[in-house]
Amino acid sequence: MQNVAGVWSGLDLRQRVTVAVATVAMFAAVLFLSRLAMSPSMALLYAGLEGPAASEVITALEQRGVPYEVRGAAIYAPEAERDALRMALAGDGLPQNGSAGYELLDGLSGFGTTSQMFDAAYWRAKEGELARTITASPQVRSARVHIANPASQPFRRDSAPSASVFVTPAGASLSQEQAQALKFLVASAVSRLQPQNVSVIDAASGTVIDGQAEASIGEMEAERAAELQRSVERLLEARVGPGRAVVEVRIEPQTDRESIVERRIDPEGRVAIATETEERSSQSQGPADGAVTVASDLPDGDANAEGGQRSSQDTELRERTNFEVSETSREILREPGGIRRLTVAVLVDGTRETGPDGAEIWQPRSAEELSDMRELVASAVGFDEARGDAITIKSLPFETLPGADEATAPAEAFPLDIMQLAQLATLAVVALALGLFVVRPILTGARSTPDALPSPDGEAGAPPALTGEIADDFGGPAMNTVADFDFDLGDGGALSGLEGDDAVARLKTLIDERQEETMEILQSWMDDGKERA
Repeated sequence: MQNVAGVWSGLDLRQRVTVAVATVAMFAAVLFLSRLAMSPSMALLYAGLEGPAASEVITALEQRGVPYEVRGAAIYAPEAERDALRMALAGDGLPQNGSAGYELLDGLSGFGTTSQMFDAAYWRAKEGELARTITASPQVRSARVHIANPASQPFRRDSAPSASVFVTPAGASLSQEQAQALKFLVASAVSRLQPQNVSVIDAASGTVIDGQAEASIGEMEAERAAELQRSVERLLEARVGPGRAVVEVRIEPQTDRESIVERRIDPEGRVAIATETEERSSQSQGPADGAVTVASDLPDGDANAEGGQRSSQDTELRERTNFEVSETSREILREPGGIRRLTVAVLVDGTRETGPDGAEIWQPRSAEELSDMRELVASAVGFDEARGDAITIKSLPFETLPGADEATAPAEAFPLDIMQLAQLATLAVVALALGLFVVRPILTGARSTPDALPSPDGEAGAPPALTGEIADDFGGPAMNTVADFDFDLGDGGALSGLEGDDAVARLKTLIDERQEETMEILQSWMDDGKERA
């Protein structure tokens, strides 16, 4: 404490004010950082809520004593409690944003509820559930679904439901793929609803999104050509090096639509599938002479007794075999988008060697190496000579662009935390303030010497003899310097009591005559000794 008091007494008014202000600023910064460190990290709880729903959520947070922040249309809560709060609020039925879902059917009772009322509530619940499912996506801020289901009519069969989806995206507009996904989502939830009967409206642009994911033939071929180009470049750069191979791929698409129905019958390829055999036998008897009378037909007639007998027997065998002839039926439907012809152009750099004179010599690549590259490219792109495909590979020198060697790597984007940056900046300001306005003035004030004593005639500057230091050669001749100052020498022109060769006597005489100045010098010596201790 004595050292602090001594240092404080040695400071002037300006230095004391500076130390006080810096101390107050330091304590304020420490308190701010402490409060910042003790405050919880806030995370997004809900965003895009309607006014009544947001008010209910804020009321529920206040009842639970949970700190929160409202930033625009978003509500933030402590990050450590966010998930638990969402579960607890969901148990209370919060937030009630948008249309209600199937809970509308809970309030309907059988008594007094007509079929029309139940149907209306059912479709409202269906629309609310679909809207909830759509808003569960992080790309959608809000959504409303409208379903038009025509009443059943016995004499009308072509009546089909339709639907419309009004979507407010969270960021940019919805893409074609997202719109198509919404169409299939709504169509799958409603019976007899087709995806083409669902309209998706973007609230940001106010336009209808078609949702057709099919790209044009040109876009498909361009994407396919770019993919083949990247594959060939990656394959060649493994051999010649990065940036030393240029590949161009061109695909001629097939734009005609063709349907071919073919039926072929092979007579040699018959197969027996069924065999049927039929056998017939017949037998007859009669007289030998062949005359037919009434007596011959009687069993005991005269003809049988007089003449001989004639008998006949007939047998017939019939076989039928069914054969199936080999038949091939084929229907070919060729849609636009096929590859009619493929051409690939490859330009590779040669090799560079240092000649005897130290100059760089460019050499083209050998024919064997180019042939190997051609085989690799043909395998990579699916070369078909019958289709008319062509591959051209040349080895030519590359022109060096100015500044091409000075490749600059792209700067990596590091995620920055604004709160951490603010804390670091505050600490840096506090440390700089302590160094400039507290430590530096204290050290400067402690090492500074007392102001020079005024001369007897009022002029600034201290006499060399009264600086408080006695030189080693302090003697008689050195005392002549006292006469250089404007002392009152009296009539004799010499300081009284300073004559003689005794230096101690002369010093005592000088101290007696300059008591105030001597006390100030002694006081400065004592203060200097305390500070050093």
